[in-house]
Amino acid sequence: MPILNRAAEMQAEVAEWRRYIHARPELLFAVENTAAFVAGKLREFGVDEIVTGIGRTGVVGLIKGKGEGSRTIGLRADMDALPMTEITGKPWASTTPGKMHACGHDGHTAMLLGAAKYLAETRNFNGNIAVIFQPAEEGGGGGNLMVQDGMMERFSIEEVYGMHNLPGLPVGQFATRQGAIMAATDEFTVTIKGLGGHAAQPHRTIDPIAIGAQIVTNLQMIASRSADPLRSVVVSVTKFNAGFAHNVIPNDAQIAGTIRTLDAEVRDLAETRLKQIINGLAAAHGAQADISFHRNYPVTVNHATETTHAIAVASDIAGAANVNPEIDPMMGGEDFSYMLNARPGAFIFIGNGDSAGLHNPAYDFNDEVISHGISYWVRLAEQRLGA
Repeated sequence: MPILNRAAEMQAEVAEWRRYIHARPELLFAVENTAAFVAGKLREFGVDEIVTGIGRTGVVGLIKGKGEGSRTIGLRADMDALPMTEITGKPWASTTPGKMHACGHDGHTAMLLGAAKYLAETRNFNGNIAVIFQPAEEGGGGGNLMVQDGMMERFSIEEVYGMHNLPGLPVGQFATRQGAIMAATDEFTVTIKGLGGHAAQPHRTIDPIAIGAQIVTNLQMIASRSADPLRSVVVSVTKFNAGFAHNVIPNDAQIAGTIRTLDAEVRDLAETRLKQIINGLAAAHGAQADISFHRNYPVTVNHATETTHAIAVASDIAGAANVNPEIDPMMGGEDFSYMLNARPGAFIFIGNGDSAGLHNPAYDFNDEVISHGISYWVRLAEQRLGA
């Protein structure tokens, strides 16, 4: 079954919504204007119940089907942008320096709005559809706050589904997998406290830079010698700040980075070994290490039954040959993981074609994707609720 005719007819209109949002990017929870735009559209569509302020600035719309039934499934899109300056030069480029939709959340929001319009017009399903528009995916954990606000219970959501565009995957194709599909994203910050002094007299100092360099190198032993090589773990040091003059060994140095893992056991192992390596090396050289370790987004884990449903729907729209049901897991993070921890569901990728990569200042969501995304959401809703 190809894309829906109505979805194709809506593409130009939905693309205008997408471009409107793209030109007005907002960060984290400060998505008040985007949320107001979303709520206004839902009211125009005749959505039965619209609730704002969930997870601080999230929006949920409830669409009731024609048929009998009380089951509710959730469809989720994210609304926030990134703190980056856009270089696309498009007519709809960001009008706010230092903010841009570099991950396609403008497209995700627009596609789900398009699906909401279609579903509110047809209502060819039993039960209810909850369309979820979430703030603060890019580091703020907005999905977690929406869950903590009781969203699942308030709307009696039984299953929840998410979708994200993927540059490099051709337009009209989908990809997903059962089990872990995106990584946990833990963060660490370390202050190495040594003893500063003259660079010509290093023996009178405890050099935090030399110690830090050893720490950076030895943290790679977590992946190469501590973890099972068949179980993914990435340790990346992304900051190393120290010193202020050519002839001064400083008192301290700061290191920060991230650990990415795909299962709980390796996550625990990586945290333990990181602390052991840092504390051990600092102590061996007479320094002290203050470690701050933050467990950020958990692993995004697709549930088996719901992933099967997602694959079937994507195959109906794109053809089985255009759906990869076993994509390799990605080491990026996604706070839809919190929703999948609260309810069974599945996360799927939709092709964005030959575009710049995500989080790249030259990125732009491909509007050709819109009809495919709307069709997926509509067919999934109708399939799960007995159209």
